Amino acid sequence: MTEKEKMLAGELYLAFDGELVEERNQAKSLCYELNLLHPEEDLRAEVLAELLPNSLDPWIEPDFFCDYGYNITTGKNFYANHNCVILDGAPVTIGDDVMLAPAVNISTATHPLNVKQRTEGLERALPVTIGDRVWIGMGANILPGVSIGDNAVIAAGALVNKDVAANTVVAGVPAKYVRDIPEDQD
Repeated sequence: MTEKEKMLAGELYLAFDGELVEERNQAKSLCYELNLLHPEEDLRAEVLAELLPNSLDPWIEPDFFCDYGYNITTGKNFYANHNCVILDGAPVTIGDDVMLAPAVNISTATHPLNVKQRTEGLERALPVTIGDRVWIGMGANILPGVSIGDNAVIAAGALVNKDVAANTVVAGVPAKYVRDIPEDQD
């Protein structure tokens, strides 16, 4: 099994494997290009399509950074405000009509507690799933393995380390349930 196959299977893998380094560098180059483009330049859509081939016409403000890009899938009407980071060693699946405020971080990367494994460069990637119509507030951090249900709201600055139920608001470090969102809420 290659290191990439291990990564995609959620197993420990060597993050500095040549193939993975090359793929991250390719994504970094595309992020660099994207972040330097004029906002009205038509080339933005082309660069985004190459960087995020599994996404439906996302709208992403600069600066944007990701590890690979090909592990990110967004639904329709996805919007990411400035300074978004998505570390996508595992799939990051984002539903329709999702909005990310500035400085949102989504990470699939985690490291072993075992010192020997960690110093050998081993890490693991766990998927993140974000449902439809989710709003994630400024500076929120979404950690590996988390699922966020439809219509949820993640408050600014929240650290989401556990699943979030649909139609709820969470806030804090770590994020905790605040309240339900009624279906008829304006």
